[in-house]
Amino acid sequence: MKTNSTGNIVVKCMLHIVLIITAFVVLYPIAFTVGASFTKTNSLAATRLVPWPKEPSLYQFDRLFNQTRYLTWYKNTLKIALMNTILTVCLCSTVGYIFSRFKFVGKKPIMASMIVLQMFPSFIGMIATYVILWRINALNTHWGLVLVYATGSIPMNSWLMKGYFDTVSKNIEEAARVDGASRWTTYIRIILPSVKPMIMFLTLTSFTSPWMDFIFPRLILRSDDKKTLAVGLFELINGRANDNFTMFAAGALLVAIPFAILFMSGQKLMLQSLAGDGVKE
Repeated sequence: MKTNSTGNIVVKCMLHIVLIITAFVVLYPIAFTVGASFTKTNSLAATRLVPWPKEPSLYQFDRLFNQTRYLTWYKNTLKIALMNTILTVCLCSTVGYIFSRFKFVGKKPIMASMIVLQMFPSFIGMIATYVILWRINALNTHWGLVLVYATGSIPMNSWLMKGYFDTVSKNIEEAARVDGASRWTTYIRIILPSVKPMIMFLTLTSFTSPWMDFIFPRLILRSDDKKTLAVGLFELINGRANDNFTMFAAGALLVAIPFAILFMSGQKLMLQSLAGDGVKE
């Protein structure tokens, strides 16, 4: 008995050590970024290994707001993220519901082709995307960038929504139809609330993708007043002569604010979607 107790204690100690090391590896870069953003020095070489400066200062935030167009980049990215979220959720929810509930000619080939499209990286069609946007006068516009994001996410997100719609009992729709509700009313008032966890997950992923994307904004957006955060922050540290790494850290820290708000507000629904918690047949 003593041997088993000793063995359990050793295993628990090892697990705690592993978890502590993992937490340190994950949290230290974040703590270092926070510390670098509150330092007075302009170079990361002058920062300490201890992730907090001796004399905390808001100097980098002052530089960020007064010497760059950070607020404009932030506003542009927020607008693009919101537009992409609304368009993606509306499109992919509707497409997923159609594939889940309706039977029509070419349904299986279309769904198979959507899976095949996901096998190719998005930058393979970069030239074609550029030419199409040029033809429709969408270069250097935010709506053109939103169009690229929303249409590019249709295959994968529609499959996700279709799979979740399949878990919702059709008896609910049939009961609503018997009571006189139209198909559209049933979809809006009954089906969509039933898949709220997956819609929240789709909202989170659609909102976060424009904040982290660099390639397409760099390709499509030209003027400085149209740039997103990813492009603007990259230009702060682009080149050997730039010493704006701590200001870059301050800008990166502020990017996390909308993510934190959105994830905290939708954490419960997101966990339900990942757990597959739906209305089963």
